[in-house]
Amino acid sequence: MVAAREHVLLPVAADETCGPVIADVPLPEAEATTLASVLSALADPVRLRLLSVVAAQGEVCSCHLEEPLGRSQPTISHHTRVLAEAGLIAGDRRGKWTWWSIVPDRLDAVRAALGALSLTEDRLAR
Repeated sequence: MVAAREHVLLPVAADETCGPVIADVPLPEAEATTLASVLSALADPVRLRLLSVVAAQGEVCSCHLEEPLGRSQPTISHHTRVLAEAGLIAGDRRGKWTWWSIVPDRLDAVRAALGALSLTEDRLAR
């Protein structure tokens, strides 16, 4: 899960020729690393589609993902593993199959981090 935001103050000398000093980094390094790993997991069209299917259905059996995604079961297993390792989906093993569901807290943390980045961009645009 993405940690609570803490601002890091960087000691830098003032320079009138360059503009105001940057003393506050809105996205701490640890949070950026975590967010990058989650975004890396999402940086694949099959995984994005898979995540959208699971989100739309609430819970989906692995056996039902082959047809809508047009991928083999081993490929589906690879993509669900990547999403699960990123904490975006959770699996519940039932006999031979795994049923997948969204991890709402993880998605909320990603949305919050991206929203904070968006707010930073809004401030810069002013």
